[in-house]
Amino acid sequence: QVQFVESGGGLVQPGGSLRLSCATSGSIFSLYVMGWYRQIPGKQRDLVARINTSGRTTEYADDVKGRFTISRDNAKSTVYLQMNNLTPEDTAVYYCNQPYNLATWGQGTQVTVSS
Repeated sequence: QVQFVESGGGLVQPGGSLRLSCATSGSIFSLYVMGWYRQIPGKQRDLVARINTSGRTTEYADDVKGRFTISRDNAKSTVYLQMNNLTPEDTAVYYCNQPYNLATWGQGTQVTVSS
């Protein structure tokens, strides 16, 4: 059974940066496209970034393009999300998963952007 453990969230001021990590176990990590999602209470969970199996191809939601960078380390079965120039609108719980083979969600990591 696939498991995701997200970490790296926290409280940051507007304009600040955070790097999220998601450690994966229970699957052959290198075979799966990975994605980062975020969810604001009362709203649906949205995909914000996606990376292909080799790490060479990435895609981003329009509202994070140019500020967020997704990457992966297949040797460590870990996917990362570097978030720069954060705004209050980025406040959410962030999750990782396999967009084309959705598995049970992890606990997520809370990101709060506030002055």
